[in-house]
Amino acid sequence: MSDNTTNLTLFEQLGGEAAVNAAVDIFYRKVLSDYRINRFFDNVDMEQQAAKQKAFLTMAFGGPNNYSGQDMRNGHAKLVKMGLDDSHFDAVMENLVATLAELNVPQELIAQVDALAQTTRNDVLGK
Repeated sequence: MSDNTTNLTLFEQLGGEAAVNAAVDIFYRKVLSDYRINRFFDNVDMEQQAAKQKAFLTMAFGGPNNYSGQDMRNGHAKLVKMGLDDSHFDAVMENLVATLAELNVPQELIAQVDALAQTTRNDVLGK
């Protein structure tokens, strides 16, 4: 028998919409309790933020593209002015990886998610 996962998108392999929704909820609980980065979310509508993150991750993982948020550079420019830097990006990534591990996502999929998210680093940090 052939491996059926080869034709699935990362989105499907992770478990689709329900899995992305669960991951985003856990992820923001971690982020908001992380003293290194939670100040960047002080005046943020977290419901709206979570919805944007769910749409972005769904698109990034190869699922349906309903992401209409600002591009990464514009969306984070205000935070860069507040001092957002590589250490903060690393902290966010640490929380994302920990979230996926907590949800028992296989290590090779976590590595794919990490690699994909890393491609946004320069835009998020306005480099």
